[in-house]
Amino acid sequence: MRQILVLILVQVLVLVCGARSPYQSVLQHSRIRGRQQGPNVCAMQQIKGTEKKYFTNCKQWYHRKICGQPTVITYECCPGYEKVIGEKGCPAALPLVNIYHTLGAVGATTTQMYSDRAQLRPEIEGPGSFTFFAPSNEAWAALPNEILDALVSNVNIELLNALHYHMVNKRLTSEELKHGATFTSMYQDFNVHVQHYSNGIVTVNCARLIKPDQHATNGIVHVVDRVITAVSNDIQTIIEVDDDLETLRTAIAAAGLTAMLESGGHYTIFAPTNDAFEKIPPETLNRILGDPIALRDMLNYHILKNMQCAESIVSGVPMETLQGTVLEVGCDADQVTLNGKAIVTKKDQLGTNGVVHYINELLIPDSAKTLLEIAESSNVAMATKLFVEAGLSTHLTGTEALTLMIPLDEAFKGSVTLTPALKTILSQHILKERLSSKSLYHGQELETVGGLKLRVFVYRNNLCIENACIAAHDKMGRYGSMFTVDKLLSPPAGTIMDVLKADDKFSMLVGALQTAGMTELLNQQGALTFFAPTNDAFNSIPTAERTRLMRSSTELSRLLKFHLGEGLLVSGGVSSHTRVQPLQGDKLELGVRNYTVYVNRVPVQDADLMATNGVVHAVNRVIKPLPPKVEREQSDGPSAALRSLSSVRLDSRRLSKEELFKRVVQSRSSQKMPRSK
Repeated sequence: MRQILVLILVQVLVLVCGARSPYQSVLQHSRIRGRQQGPNVCAMQQIKGTEKKYFTNCKQWYHRKICGQPTVITYECCPGYEKVIGEKGCPAALPLVNIYHTLGAVGATTTQMYSDRAQLRPEIEGPGSFTFFAPSNEAWAALPNEILDALVSNVNIELLNALHYHMVNKRLTSEELKHGATFTSMYQDFNVHVQHYSNGIVTVNCARLIKPDQHATNGIVHVVDRVITAVSNDIQTIIEVDDDLETLRTAIAAAGLTAMLESGGHYTIFAPTNDAFEKIPPETLNRILGDPIALRDMLNYHILKNMQCAESIVSGVPMETLQGTVLEVGCDADQVTLNGKAIVTKKDQLGTNGVVHYINELLIPDSAKTLLEIAESSNVAMATKLFVEAGLSTHLTGTEALTLMIPLDEAFKGSVTLTPALKTILSQHILKERLSSKSLYHGQELETVGGLKLRVFVYRNNLCIENACIAAHDKMGRYGSMFTVDKLLSPPAGTIMDVLKADDKFSMLVGALQTAGMTELLNQQGALTFFAPTNDAFNSIPTAERTRLMRSSTELSRLLKFHLGEGLLVSGGVSSHTRVQPLQGDKLELGVRNYTVYVNRVPVQDADLMATNGVVHAVNRVIKPLPPKVEREQSDGPSAALRSLSSVRLDSRRLSKEELFKRVVQSRSSQKMPRSK
């Protein structure tokens, strides 16, 4: 069975990989999915409640959704084939007829009718080789009445011109409709613009080919989902002639982008309307409009590097902008979405060098924002409020090159009161330089605006500044950058010895360190991690043993050095099976469970008390060495049994069969007894 499945998979891969274009790949996948229905049957995905159908790719097949809408699977004859009564599937190849009759055969009967009226029929029945992008019946029905009336009332000129614009004077299969290609139409040599997307969708002037590759004796028919119109203006001209885009037009000129939007290319611009600009607070908008760099970044964030028609979007996809970051371009039913929001109000305004989609909200990238604006648009509402209340807004809204370390809301427990001490701590979250986390290195020192020095620690699983570890990607603003961190910063408060003396719960430990002669060690420069036993830890030792221990400097030194690890390890640097080498004894085993750090199975009660020469983690039990790991085979595994059996075999020559059997049974019984206990 497995071999059959592997063989089928290989055949599928060969068929799909052998396809020559994205459309052919999707068509091949639809053929494979429809094979059980008979030869030349294609599986289609139809959006429930609509007539919209798509050839299906792998992702759509398993998700059963297009633009968030559920789909149903339908089975149809693949292009070029038809059913035969009494036979399974679509075994018969369609007979080739001229383009006029092919229009009727593929259901484009309205286009066929208008070809008659415009006296185009003799041309598309006669000699030649044409490609006809034929609007479906629904496409004609969707035209505004005034446009359709204007065409039909002047069939010899307007309607004929419109139909000729849908035609190219040569045969073009979907394979030849390359992405970004233009072809000269039969209407005054105006070009038609083709996009062939990686998801298999092909468009011409942003109209989707819904029935491609319908071959005829004198050409080929591609049925499209809308009536296309001639394109003569570039996207800059589209913006210039529309009063709804007046503010955008002014901004583009101020940013020096006019020439680019007039030049050749394949751009997509999400054009904010005047109303979109008016939604922005005046002080923010005026600041950006008055800053050429921020303005250019903001406008480039609205422009994609390639042409993206609305019909090509069937799910959310990150797309790179000219600004360098990405927009999540997706769809929800028949609406195009940006970063998950349905803000596109008008789609597919086609120009010679791209396409314009109108939006009713302005998109402002981080690179055009102040640090305060970045914080306000991030998931750090509590910290943002505290920074403002602490009077730090001038740092966060000015032009200084700074880095803001801002804690997640989870770092604050319960209601938080802004005390003078908290104000001081918050000011220590602002670093003097504009930094990138990618450039930080272990042991680096960073200076805060208050003059305090903070250390960088690089671990296998985390990057930390003192006890606060970076919890999200950097956000780079106009002048500063923002690091989101998992904890409120705890700057160093003196040496390890100073930290212990300042906390009453370590009073017994301080006395023990003095008895052991270790105070100098904990005051000198270095990088140590101290799993510091609290008074509760010492009190958990039996009284007689504790009294004897506290009198012996040698035993105290040995015990306490087992609690002192080499190197500085904050809690954020601990992952599963982290090991620390103590100053004396075997390695300490660390791990994390339910957000609590454990060292040799002892939970850390109070972590990350930062010192200039290390870090203190309080433990309420004295840490003891873990029991040695006993090999399974040494206790009850097969090796012991084999050793016993081998000893029996050595004496087998001197024993009778009955005695030998008795020895073997006894040996096996003795190996099983520990398990039964």
